Amino acid sequence: MSNHRARRFKNNLRIERDNAALYAQLAGLATDAHLSRAYQRIAAGEQGNAQFWEARLRELGLAVPPPRIGLRVRALSWFARRFGTEFVMPTVVRLEHADHGVTPVDRSGHRDHFIPVDEVGGHGHRHRTQSGNTLRAAVLGANDGLVSNVSLVMGMAGAASGDRAVLLAGLAGLVAGACSMALGEWLSVNSSREFYQAQITERAERLAVAPEDGLQNIAGIYRDKGLEPAAAEHLAEHIAETPRAALDMLVREDLGIDPGELGGSAYGAAVSSFCLFACGALFPVAPYFFSGGRTALLASMVSTAAGLALIGIGTSLFTGRSMLFSIARQFGITAAAAAITYAVGHVLGAVLAG
Repeated sequence: MSNHRARRFKNNLRIERDNAALYAQLAGLATDAHLSRAYQRIAAGEQGNAQFWEARLRELGLAVPPPRIGLRVRALSWFARRFGTEFVMPTVVRLEHADHGVTPVDRSGHRDHFIPVDEVGGHGHRHRTQSGNTLRAAVLGANDGLVSNVSLVMGMAGAASGDRAVLLAGLAGLVAGACSMALGEWLSVNSSREFYQAQITERAERLAVAPEDGLQNIAGIYRDKGLEPAAAEHLAEHIAETPRAALDMLVREDLGIDPGELGGSAYGAAVSSFCLFACGALFPVAPYFFSGGRTALLASMVSTAAGLALIGIGTSLFTGRSMLFSIARQFGITAAAAAITYAVGHVLGAVLAG
């Protein structure tokens, strides 16, 4: 039992240290002074949490492990430096909940300093969640391309097709899959934009016909945020004096989008989906450009394994699971798919040849 408690305490300590280091990095990278102060408060709170678990370890007579910044923190900090703190915040918040959700420990007397994303990101946090999900979509898009194309390549190899046929099939799968992904993403985003535009038009007409309803709606939003009714009414009246500002607020709060962007560019989403799917699909087929036969097949397996490891590391950033678990799961799923298609291709190749 003591060993189990020690492992839990050390795991909690690692989580809190990682959170403290990550929020300290975000505080230094934030361009907005309010966000920087919020991140600093969270970092200080997480550091206090880490000290709490250090004390619990000492009570058990155990040595406190030295601080070490994890790979997840390094990766998210790298993305934050290049794309901004808002880009990674949805992932950070998701991991915060995942870490504490899978850690069933008693934190009595231990104040949790986690600050909701509303306070960190303001009223537009849901739109920034959509932007932050770009990172997750990138990993998943590359994963789709890799898994589908390695299955295709293994199926052709199992059918004892020539190297040229395997290469052509792999390239055809890459282009066809990437085009399908791009078209699907374009339709999805464009449909969302049309839906949001219709919703914005409806709200604008409602404000024009019944401005008092919009006033009460805005006041209700502020009351839900904790303002006193009188203060909420006064602030709503001030905002309602400018119809554009009132519409902007209602759209952001009700739909969770920036009315100036409507969820992003459909063409940008299509291009990024095409490129990400193609990058993932290139891993299993690339060796056939340079060699053939069994050498190319083995090289394709090695290249695929490298791509799966990268995707597993990326997946671990969003799930909160360990990187080894994520990599092993990627290997297991892809190996099963490749084995099935290889076996089917082998049987079909034998039947058609006979």
